[in-house]
Amino acid sequence: MEKRNKSYQWIAIPVLLTIGIISCNKKYDGVDNSMETLRNANNNATYSKTKLDSMQATNMITSQKVQDLLDLSALYTSGNKDTEIDSVIYTQMQAHFLTKDSNNLKPLLREMDSLKVRYAKVNNLSTSKEVKNQDTLDFATFDVEYYDNKKTYITTVNRKAEYMLKASPVKFQKEFKFYFTKFYPKKTDSIQIEKAAK
Repeated sequence: MEKRNKSYQWIAIPVLLTIGIISCNKKYDGVDNSMETLRNANNNATYSKTKLDSMQATNMITSQKVQDLLDLSALYTSGNKDTEIDSVIYTQMQAHFLTKDSNNLKPLLREMDSLKVRYAKVNNLSTSKEVKNQDTLDFATFDVEYYDNKKTYITTVNRKAEYMLKASPVKFQKEFKFYFTKFYPKKTDSIQIEKAAK
């Protein structure tokens, strides 16, 4: 029995070391966030009811919105934060939120700053709903991979966001616009989100 345990250790240690080396050498393979990001991540799009009919479509739209905000945030935190272009980026970031409150972005920007993030990639996003006082609250849970300015992997974090689809009437059909209400909420908020997901 002892010999068998030792042989498992001899197999497990090289496997774990290999996984560690591979994850350390992992490189960012997404789209480079540049001034093109500014042009495309403006949150101007509206979505018809038919486009939002399936969970798959909602997850795809939510994932894109999360990625847009992460790309803009990475651009912003890698700059000086005091130039005209930084102001434009910040305005674009705020456009993703229902209310224009600077607290919306603080948890995200603080985390990106402390880890020196230059690129971020969203994965494994799932959405859930909760009805509260006749309002439908929408939640997203997702993983974010962070990378530095050399596109080298830093870490993966699990994060949450609350969002809503606000009616935006267009001529003869009802269209909806996507807004975040909370992004990387405080722990007290995330407890509420966890309860909603159950």
